Amino acid sequence: MSKAGVSWQDSAGIAVTNGPGLAGSLLIGVNVAKAISLAQNLPLIGVNHLEGHIYANWLASDKLEFPLVCLIVSGGHSDLVLMKGHGDYTLLGRTRDDAAGEAFDKAARLLGLGYPGGPVIEKVAASGTASIPLPKAWLKGTNDFSFSGIKTALLRLVEGGRIINKADAAASFQSAVIEVLVGKTITAAQQYNAKQILLAGGVAANLKLRQTLVNNSPLPVFIPPIILCTDNAAMIAACGYYRFQAGKTSDLSLDVVPNLKLA
Repeated sequence: MSKAGVSWQDSAGIAVTNGPGLAGSLLIGVNVAKAISLAQNLPLIGVNHLEGHIYANWLASDKLEFPLVCLIVSGGHSDLVLMKGHGDYTLLGRTRDDAAGEAFDKAARLLGLGYPGGPVIEKVAASGTASIPLPKAWLKGTNDFSFSGIKTALLRLVEGGRIINKADAAASFQSAVIEVLVGKTITAAQQYNAKQILLAGGVAANLKLRQTLVNNSPLPVFIPPIILCTDNAAMIAACGYYRFQAGKTSDLSLDVVPNLKLA
């Protein structure tokens, strides 16, 4: 606020994440937001964490048009959502087991690459080739994802001593996951006559995913800059702005919901 040259008097409200997420972290944020709201006499706006990731796109572009399909990919979520308007969400599909980010973390651990898995898999994969065949779960007839099978396949290769080049393994794993994410997203967008596709969430920082979606989509694709893909306050404020404009404020009874659903 000091850098922006604004004060509490310039603020219209206080937006805060109340779920989903770790209860301890959520409690700290919500209680601080309540204190500020009470002390400064400002409206309180509870925001879904996933909704915040979606609204990072509104910070990056003013050319978004409904209806649109958004792919939310993070450590805990891999969701496909149809948006027909602000706050209007229909869940089209989600992971049935591991989220994409979780799958990257587990793959990195299997390969002894460290944590967090997403960035290190991407870095190591840059010097490899996707030459190792790995299974892809398309779950035909649904918009759901599944990444447990590919993780198990990699485990078997590691246990059998068949991983000769870790860079090739990382590139193969990354490519297989991205192929399914991109393919199912484009199919869903066409199925529901979306005008655009949005990418959101921490895994949206993956350059290979960003490039593959843009290069293969027949529809315009919008992706926030990398700094706005991982968890940040700006995306929560952006979502809070639209909720505030729609009159959707909270009161001081706002509680945390660690497993809060978007739709």
